[in-house]
Amino acid sequence: MKITINDNRKIYAVQEEFQKMFPYLKLEFFAKPSKVGGTPSKKEIKHPSKTLGECRAVHTSGLLTVTPQTLVGELEQDFRDNFDLAVQVFRKSGSAWIETTATDDWTLEHENTTGEEMAKPATQEISEGNPPMTEER
Repeated sequence: MKITINDNRKIYAVQEEFQKMFPYLKLEFFAKPSKVGGTPSKKEIKHPSKTLGECRAVHTSGLLTVTPQTLVGELEQDFRDNFDLAVQVFRKSGSAWIETTATDDWTLEHENTTGEEMAKPATQEISEGNPPMTEER
């Protein structure tokens, strides 16, 4: 997939395009780059209705190539180095979204598959010979 980057593009358009390919991942855009290894402040997250031009000082346009084999850290670095955009990949975990800072060396495909597995509701197995507990009245 090639994502078009230009100043007039809305954040939500990039997020939707990314999530079509990776439904258990999402991109968050920040007003300024987060510290290396640090957790970005929620106050710095840019609203999806903002344009990419409102998130950066250098206004380079172009295409960003994203494949299932792209590493999470590579993607974040490409946004930063090529387009002066600070992004963080988040993965679905149950009903929450978690940062992927500890798994920057995973591929987007691996991260998405893990998110899919973590989004499934937990199932409780009933072992043979042990009937499910019922409430006594």
